[in-house]
Amino acid sequence: PITPGELLCLGSSLAFSGLFYYLYRRKAGVVARIQEAPKLQVDDDLPALVSAAEGRCLPYVALEGIVLPAQAALTSHYHEGLQGVIQKLLLKEHRLIWNSLARSW
Repeated sequence: PITPGELLCLGSSLAFSGLFYYLYRRKAGVVARIQEAPKLQVDDDLPALVSAAEGRCLPYVALEGIVLPAQAALTSHYHEGLQGVIQKLLLKEHRLIWNSLARSW
């Protein structure tokens, strides 16, 4: 005989397994799209290609080429000889609205 507690544990285990599998499949699709991204060279043709794209945006591309840092290149603390640059820093500030009912922002 199966007790109600065992059924509850089995049902919750199946529900969590289904949820995690769904999340895994979604992320696996995104990873597959990134791995299949077209490789473009950083050259004079790139601005024309971006402006011709739908919405002036290329969703997933791998850019290959030499970039120069504006000041100094960032060096990795964990891998010697690995350097990088920051292309764009975006700061998004969310507007807070006072909720008089809950008396909180």
